[in-house]
Amino acid sequence: MASIRELHQQLVSKERSAVEITQEALQRIVALEPKLHSFLSVTADTALAQAQVVDAKIAAGEEIGLLTGIPIGIKDNMCTKGIRTTCASKILENFVPPYESTVTQKLVDAGTVMVGKTNLDEFAMGSSTENSAFQVTANPWDLERVPGGSSGGSAAAVAAQECVVALGSDTGGSIRQPASFCGVVGMKPTYGLVSRYGLVAFASSLDQIGPFGRTVEDAAILLGAIAGYDCKDSTSLKVEVPDYTQALKPDVKNLRIGIITETFGEGLDPAVEQAVTKAIEQLKDLGAEVQEISCPRFRYGLPTYYIIAPSEASANLARYDGVKYGLRTSDAENLLSMYNRTRAAGFGTEVKRRIMVGTYTLSAGYYDAYYLKAQKVRTLIKQDFENAFANVDVLVCPTVPTTAFKAGEKTDDPLSMYLTDLMTITVNLAGLPGISIPCGFDDRGLPIGLQLIGNVLREDLLFQVAYAYEQATEWHKHTPKVLI
Repeated sequence: MASIRELHQQLVSKERSAVEITQEALQRIVALEPKLHSFLSVTADTALAQAQVVDAKIAAGEEIGLLTGIPIGIKDNMCTKGIRTTCASKILENFVPPYESTVTQKLVDAGTVMVGKTNLDEFAMGSSTENSAFQVTANPWDLERVPGGSSGGSAAAVAAQECVVALGSDTGGSIRQPASFCGVVGMKPTYGLVSRYGLVAFASSLDQIGPFGRTVEDAAILLGAIAGYDCKDSTSLKVEVPDYTQALKPDVKNLRIGIITETFGEGLDPAVEQAVTKAIEQLKDLGAEVQEISCPRFRYGLPTYYIIAPSEASANLARYDGVKYGLRTSDAENLLSMYNRTRAAGFGTEVKRRIMVGTYTLSAGYYDAYYLKAQKVRTLIKQDFENAFANVDVLVCPTVPTTAFKAGEKTDDPLSMYLTDLMTITVNLAGLPGISIPCGFDDRGLPIGLQLIGNVLREDLLFQVAYAYEQATEWHKHTPKVLI
């Protein structure tokens, strides 16, 4: 499937219709879903209806935007009016939102064609989609391996060309980690740049919606469409959204790039280290000034995150009690029994684990010892980044310490699973933007991701560096095994 710009040209020239492009995506979904399981629901009727509207506009001579008529997948934790939104949880299995999230409304207004809602780890808690209550998504490069998570369905769908672009959400790496595993581009924007209204909350101070694409330009176009102030989100930033495509120049001369020294060494797969080191050399050859930068508290990101995120999850998920919406057990003797049985039946193991951890750290005797201390460390991590950006424009490191692991390999070892987010978590804690781009393959043919981290609201710089690297390499042009 072609890029956004290529499809736009085909539509404008009437070489192809929006219905034809949509049918191509739907046919690919029908062919690949028995192997991939990227989608929890396929919205074929909605997609074809949206495509027909686009074709009518073109026939009437109306101008269309870049995203008009483009097939897109939406992670199933964003509310879509009249269309089931499950968060891959039994507790919301039959929930149909009565309203549209801000991001999906913007995409409707832009004329995109939604082909379906993508799979995820339940309530976005996980790194492999194995915590989904309904299915496990396969990695398009190796069907025995996971696509990453929690936005694994979106990443796999884009990699397998079931849709052109997709939306994911990133709380501790849930866009960038699956982007790395699936060999696509994935960006987590600055906290507050994209509205969270209608995003089902996991950890409110960390969650952020962002784009997946097979190219940097596709990700830049999609981010530009969903970014911007929203009065419905109290954390939304009142800033002008630039045209990110203007930053796409194959030039990084005189840009200062810092290598985070704490991300190299023990625990880093040799193939990942080699690929990332080569990518850094490539950036140097393109004219960037490269230097090593220390972020001393980087290693404390993981324990800090796994105190703060479960604490916020404990509070956010208290609303699922069987009273207002979602699952309600029918065999309860009284109100308390109904609460307990509903939550026991509706939540999966990982969600229960995080609720219990979060409730514990917020309890009266442990709040100061755990939660308050974690918030103080979070401030120190943010200060480390501020100090780093006083000397460099962009930071660089691996996205994930390894390539994709086999399904079932880490399910009995949650701590090992948590370590896959080691390189991405600190970016969320500091509220910074980060992007993962393909930079190579290991000896098994599995993709490797390069992570670029920017200062607050410097998505333009990240796109510039990512685009320059992409144009100088061929990694994004490789085809997953599922398509061969």
